[in-house]
Amino acid sequence: MSGHRLRVEDSLLMIVDLQANLMRAMDQAAKVYKNTQIMLTACRQLNIPVVVTEQYPKGLGHTVPEVADNLGVHTTMEKDSFTALTGEVAGVLQELGRRQVIIAGSETHVCVFQTVRDLLDAGFEAFVLADAVCSRTKDNYRIGLALMRDEGAVVTGTETVIFDLLKKSGTMEFKAISQLLK
Repeated sequence: MSGHRLRVEDSLLMIVDLQANLMRAMDQAAKVYKNTQIMLTACRQLNIPVVVTEQYPKGLGHTVPEVADNLGVHTTMEKDSFTALTGEVAGVLQELGRRQVIIAGSETHVCVFQTVRDLLDAGFEAFVLADAVCSRTKDNYRIGLALMRDEGAVVTGTETVIFDLLKKSGTMEFKAISQLLK
């Protein structure tokens, strides 16, 4: 680990399974959408790649419009495993050459947890946006965050990540992004 220090040139955002039929059951959906949208804006400003996964979209639907409409340039991949680190996704990550993965998505204790565990096992650094992940129950949400922290992930928040990536105020990127954090 790098002392929890994010580097723009080594970061990417992974959005795990924020899909229509799944998100209907999430009581924190609005908060997750808001923070994912803010993170997506930061990624566009800082040229950070975005990877999106969809678990069995035929049954769970595609990425919710609240997120999909703000994606910009990204890569979307379907999966049928709970982990998002499939062989295809691993290939994309290798191609991008980024080792720090910032994660938003659902559900915290299933797909997000298994993805984070597998990313860490594969030598990536994982930064979980606690305010941009969710589960159907608060207990499962807390269990998922605790498991990921125990595995070695950095459990953090959207604002913390953004300011760490920005490093300083006064830049064009800071001015564009800071407006969203008010």
